[in-house]
Amino acid sequence: MRISNQLGCFYRWGDHVSTLNQSAAVTALPLRAPTESKTLPAVDAKKTPGNIAIWILIFAELTEFALFFIVFLVARSHNQEIFAAGPNRLNTLAGALNTFVLISSSYFIARAVSSIKIGQREACVKWLCLTLAAGAGYCGIKGWEYYWNHSHGIDSKTDIFYSLYYYLTFNHLLHVLVGMCTILFVAIRAHLGSYHEKSHEGLESAASYWHMIDLAWIIIFPLLYVLR
Repeated sequence: MRISNQLGCFYRWGDHVSTLNQSAAVTALPLRAPTESKTLPAVDAKKTPGNIAIWILIFAELTEFALFFIVFLVARSHNQEIFAAGPNRLNTLAGALNTFVLISSSYFIARAVSSIKIGQREACVKWLCLTLAAGAGYCGIKGWEYYWNHSHGIDSKTDIFYSLYYYLTFNHLLHVLVGMCTILFVAIRAHLGSYHEKSHEGLESAASYWHMIDLAWIIIFPLLYVLR
């Protein structure tokens, strides 16, 4: 009986020690500071450059050019000999120079937009002036090309190929002039400080329209000067 009581006391003492050890282990655990809720920075959604009005105009202009291209291709399919011989009489050098000038102008106006986005207003104005210079160069080359055509007996009444040639190129020239007026307007506003890194929608709209003009020419050039 005494031995049994002693064993019972021993087990109860062991359970008490085990409980104390568990309590000490829990107490010894390092307390973690409450974690602060981290709010992820808001990511600005990529928006279309410019405003909705300019993109409606761009799509309308591209639709107009697309219809001209369709008419050109249909006429070409019915007058293959005339359209095969037509490009041989054109001033390909003038067309290539105009292509180079317009591609350069797209680079210039892209740099203008990039400059205003980082607050470099003077650099923006400089790139816009270069864009205007490129546009003026295009008009000068186109005027020389028309004079060259006239001196070689080419006009809009020569045949159907040259009728479409003058219609497409002169229509595009009018778009270049409109684009130049737009670029001049935004260049003046940029010079006056109307645009800055957080507000330059008007500049982006003008740049988008100018890129549309360049895109149209990139299609016109091979259609008129390259395809035989």
